[in-house]
Amino acid sequence: MEKFTTLTAVAAPMDRPNIDTDQLLPARFLRRPRAEGFGDVLFIDQRLKDDGTPNPDFVLNQPAYKDAHIIVADRNFGGGSSREGAPWALLDYGIRCVVASSFGDIFYNNSLKNGLLPVRLPEDAVKAIRRQLHDQPGATVSVDLAKQTVTAPDGVVHSFDIEPFRKQSLLKGLDDIGMTMEHEAQIDAFEAGFRDRHPWLFRHA
Repeated sequence: MEKFTTLTAVAAPMDRPNIDTDQLLPARFLRRPRAEGFGDVLFIDQRLKDDGTPNPDFVLNQPAYKDAHIIVADRNFGGGSSREGAPWALLDYGIRCVVASSFGDIFYNNSLKNGLLPVRLPEDAVKAIRRQLHDQPGATVSVDLAKQTVTAPDGVVHSFDIEPFRKQSLLKGLDDIGMTMEHEAQIDAFEAGFRDRHPWLFRHA
């Protein structure tokens, strides 16, 4: 998984609450192999009109936000059914960070395991950032994972919390298996010691 350290990028405001995983990745695409990618179907029912042309009213289609790598959303982003493809769709489209006051629990954890950083900030702070993005279309937001800060377009710095293990995983670009394999030498040493201390357990192995 790709490392996440710092990111300064155009941010797109999404004002609707409860953007669920079916809006992010409709269920009819769940059988698609991971290797084919999901970026083209992110928000497809809102991003495209019935005839397949871009919906000009959808924020990611607007010129100011076409290069956005950050979404600043309303509450309960990623709620609904559990589907790992939802963060895949965001990542494949180019979104590396979503800022919101709350997230669906499964979506939040799936995001961290796949290299997408979900940042929880107080609702007033998130509303203020969205308001700035509407006032200055195309403005950038900076996210510093090591410092655990989000810098809004007006320069105000907001701090956020993240579980230390997940923070290190993102900083190193390692998933759960990768983080475990960092301790391979200690694991091998423990297993060898355990065999020495309990040889009767392995007599017929």
